[in-house]
Amino acid sequence: MEKLQERFVRVRKLLDITFFRVLFFLALGIILFLAMFNSVKPEKLDLSLFTVADMTIRSPGTVEDNQSTEKKRKEALDQVQDVYILKKEYTQNRVDLITSIFDSALEANAEMKEELKKEQLLNVDKLPSKTFEQDISNKITRLKAKLTDSVTKDLSDQVFSSLIQAKDDELSIAKDLTVTSINNVMTKRISAENVENAKKKVEEELKYTTLNKGLKSAAIELGRYAVIQNEFYDSSATEELRQQASKSVEPVKILQGQIIVEEGELINREIFRQLKLVGLLDNGNAFKPFLGLAFFIIIFLSSIYYYFYQMKTNVEKRQTYLLMFGIVFAVSILLIKIISMLQIVNFAGIGYLFPAAMGGMLIKILIDEKLAILFSIVMSVCGSILFNEGITGTLNYSEGIYILFSALAGILFLSSQNHRSKILQAGMFAASVNLVTILALLFLSNGHYSGLDYGYYLLSALVSGISSAVLTIGFLPFLESSFGILSSLRLIELSNPNHPLLRKILTEAPGTYHHSVMVANLAESACEAIGANGLLARVGCYYHDVGKTRRPNFFIENQLNQNNPHDRLLPEKSANIIIAHVADGVNILKKYHMPKEIIEIAEQHHGTTLLKYFFHKAQQRGADFKEEEFRYPGPKAQTKENAVVGIADSVEAAVRSLTQPTPDLIESLVKNIIEDRLEDGQLNECDLTLKELEIVSQTLCDTLKGIFHSRIEYPEIIKQKVGHA
Repeated sequence: MEKLQERFVRVRKLLDITFFRVLFFLALGIILFLAMFNSVKPEKLDLSLFTVADMTIRSPGTVEDNQSTEKKRKEALDQVQDVYILKKEYTQNRVDLITSIFDSALEANAEMKEELKKEQLLNVDKLPSKTFEQDISNKITRLKAKLTDSVTKDLSDQVFSSLIQAKDDELSIAKDLTVTSINNVMTKRISAENVENAKKKVEEELKYTTLNKGLKSAAIELGRYAVIQNEFYDSSATEELRQQASKSVEPVKILQGQIIVEEGELINREIFRQLKLVGLLDNGNAFKPFLGLAFFIIIFLSSIYYYFYQMKTNVEKRQTYLLMFGIVFAVSILLIKIISMLQIVNFAGIGYLFPAAMGGMLIKILIDEKLAILFSIVMSVCGSILFNEGITGTLNYSEGIYILFSALAGILFLSSQNHRSKILQAGMFAASVNLVTILALLFLSNGHYSGLDYGYYLLSALVSGISSAVLTIGFLPFLESSFGILSSLRLIELSNPNHPLLRKILTEAPGTYHHSVMVANLAESACEAIGANGLLARVGCYYHDVGKTRRPNFFIENQLNQNNPHDRLLPEKSANIIIAHVADGVNILKKYHMPKEIIEIAEQHHGTTLLKYFFHKAQQRGADFKEEEFRYPGPKAQTKENAVVGIADSVEAAVRSLTQPTPDLIESLVKNIIEDRLEDGQLNECDLTLKELEIVSQTLCDTLKGIFHSRIEYPEIIKQKVGHA
């Protein structure tokens, strides 16, 4: 194990170099890509035109069928009818035209009559100078003068002759009949093809009137002349309808999972075209899924790299965490890959066997909860890709949701007090969440499952949760010992009173054991007040004075009703014995393979402080000595926890020496000890701030006041004292 740890240390040091760090992430990316390569590889089928399909083939994705869309759009355009509009004003215009012709005839007749009367008055004794034909001709000429050239050209002279020769009442009747007939016909739509039919309708209506033959012929000709086309093609309105019809056509899509060809069905040209369209026949777009997978991996690794980059911890610990994360990540991917290869058994729920909560719980215990959640998200996506056998598309969303919920259940259930029993409980909790998640997914799919199917699914969920806990407990000691990680679980195990070293302290130096427990209470509360690791401080206090077990009687807390051996020794000798307990403790802790954080607390809790009692005693003897001989070798406290343990150790020993501790005396003593350590430079190498020192001082005072509060004596005790007096 030590050789393995040394190898991990060498690899961790390589990660300090940017090139090897990039190489590390590249290796993770390659592992991911190779694991999911076959899962995203497009399925290619050896199919030929006009052959019979030996299996039912579904579309692997949703694809727009442009050819079918265009065909459907063309059909919609063909169904759009041309738009024709009715020009209603044409009816009134033609009615007005015919009316004006009849009115002009009446006017012409009236004028001719007036002129005839004048001529008769002037030429009473003379015979008429004009013949009948001349008179008619003059009337026609007069009538034509009142009309437009187009009308006179389009109508025959017979019409004008009939109108001129008709009486006024006959003209009025003819006008009304003609206008009525024209109005009846032209109020309806008359296309260019139906103009002649409309003219015939007018002719039919006027043919059966009581007009005389000449006037009837004239009315018919005028009626036919008046009827014209009143329905015309509207290009803009037609185009607008065509555009609306084109837009209303929804794109034709071949949906993911849609059956393209049934087993035993002939592959005709249309089916063959659809198979080619969805990419099941050619390799032209085979690179796209791999490119998408590469993008996924880049997103994953970038988020992980950024998380470690902004992690607020020292470089050594960051690289240790990174290497440990890579191992957990690789093991999880390997497990998913192995289980995904079992999909050949055609059991849809094989992916539910994956111990999804394992990786997340390991990372939470060893590193951080946020990173564990990020890890769970990545695993859920990878699982949805790897467990896509038997489904249409690349992503199995049910498996992804299952893995995510299972992992989050395990992570969130674990607390800071991560006992092994707590991990088992987290596994059971994850198993229960797995059961509920699977039932939710099954019910949402609204599928038909037998009781045996439900049994298989629920058994898989139970196995996943329990195996997650078992594997977490199994991997945890290996990772802790290989990387020298001091997890909360490991600290709790070290705090067990049955630990061999704690039993050694209790049996060989009971006073030191009691002192260590008191210091642990003080240090833990102070560390938690400033946001430091209170559990580490407590456990470190339990072992910080283990070196005193070498010579327990030389330390005052173990001298119960015994003479102090230092009274018979020189100050220099006594100082060496006292100082030696630090080195002795470090050696004992290393012998028991204790975590380096615990060893550092034992090594640094005195820093380079001065043994003032023996120093002043030596000064009184007047011997030739150096002050360094009465100082601890150090090093000084390097972390907040180590510094707080050192302060709590001195405070507990000082307060214990007081005969009548009062709150004011305790507060004064605590402040003096902290100020003395500051002035002596014992806190120069840790990152404790003055504000945090003030919080530590106040917390220690509050805790000590609670321990050394004054007690009320019971009456029986008072009577006993009086009786003894």
